[in-house]
Amino acid sequence: MAVVAKKESYGYELVQEISKELHIAEGTVYPLLRRLTGEGYFSTYLEESRDGPSRKYYRITEIGRSKLDELLGEWREFNLAVNNILRANE
Repeated sequence: MAVVAKKESYGYELVQEISKELHIAEGTVYPLLRRLTGEGYFSTYLEESRDGPSRKYYRITEIGRSKLDELLGEWREFNLAVNNILRANE
């Protein structure tokens, strides 16, 4: 969600962007995109491509932005708790 929030992207482009930081298979990303779209977090549109067939782009919705904010807050709390535990064991 965070990648699409920064820039509307098509599936393969998302895989490439995420792969810069994490090992991820295309087969993992596309089901997630379908699920996030189905849940209303993303909307899609087709755009013509010079390199072949039209590409389906994903755009985050307002509901998606709210959910992303919620998830980022939860991640920060979790990260803080883990760091506190690790510091206590030093």
